[in-house]
Amino acid sequence: MANQNPSSDSSSDASGQIKLGKSSDRQGENKKLSPSTPGNSQKNGKPPRKNYHSRKPRAKHSHHSEETQPKQHGYPKSKLVSSTEEESDLIYGRHSVIAALQNQHQLNRVWIISQLRYDPRFHSLLVQAKANGTVIDEVAPKRLSQITKGGNHQGVAAQIASYNYIDLNDLIDKAKWATEQPVLLACDGINDPQNLGAIIRTAEALGAQGLVIPQRRAVGVTSTVRKVAAGALETFPIARVVNLSNALEQLKTAGFWIYGTAAGTGKLLHKVDLTGSVVLVIGSEGNGLSLRSQSCCDMLISIPLQGKTPSLNASAATAMVLYETYRQRWSDLLYIDSTSNEQIVKQ
Repeated sequence: MANQNPSSDSSSDASGQIKLGKSSDRQGENKKLSPSTPGNSQKNGKPPRKNYHSRKPRAKHSHHSEETQPKQHGYPKSKLVSSTEEESDLIYGRHSVIAALQNQHQLNRVWIISQLRYDPRFHSLLVQAKANGTVIDEVAPKRLSQITKGGNHQGVAAQIASYNYIDLNDLIDKAKWATEQPVLLACDGINDPQNLGAIIRTAEALGAQGLVIPQRRAVGVTSTVRKVAAGALETFPIARVVNLSNALEQLKTAGFWIYGTAAGTGKLLHKVDLTGSVVLVIGSEGNGLSLRSQSCCDMLISIPLQGKTPSLNASAATAMVLYETYRQRWSDLLYIDSTSNEQIVKQ
């Protein structure tokens, strides 16, 4: 499902369906959607992936600028830069920095204005962070604006170490330990950090147990993601996997039902049973859910839209699917509560 991203001039489309099929459905009508065998891409006619390590070096007489620069081994320079950016990110804003301090996240440095340095919300946390090796710098607001490049810093910023992704097996174990009906999200190629941050914030707020994202062709946890997530990352685990399709098959084996969002072609969201251990797969902006990911789902689901807008933003679609998932879990609890209240009134 896709729509105009409110935080960006570019359009952001995200698929809005999910493949469902419980009990007899998986053996019946969903046999057509049987999951593809991992590593089956060549059988489907797809060429093998390029191996950057096998590229031949340019001739010495090449007119390109690389002639006078040392060669970069391994992945292209652009990927090296993006990896370095994630090693030490900048977060700013009171809520984000307080959340990082409270959870004792590894902070390299904190910049804070004098008015907040001894504020009760910050003082004890800064003392503890300093004891753990964090450098605390008291700076003027103008300096903070320079550091954050004009961002809405609210008087405080911090340089934070790279995000520690969790192993998929650990994520599965943690989710099952937390609840009898765990809910996990999987993002298939989300490239907009604003969308990913909003998805994380919504998922953590509603009670989801974690997120799975691919390493390639998708954004990781950057400073923008941290900022938009507004502290949710401090308690929300994320697994970053090499192959999303293989990860979905592993989740199936662990007892999860996989529901993929796809605009206009899946079963209507409110008609789907989303109880039990589930994984909700959200498609990328523009391209939606890939065919490979669709084939790994037990069912595709879609959000019924009545207006002229054909699709929703990825984070908006995620919020609606998550709410319906938890509404079904809450319905029994709400019924019990209402019954108790009625009995109290009668007495």
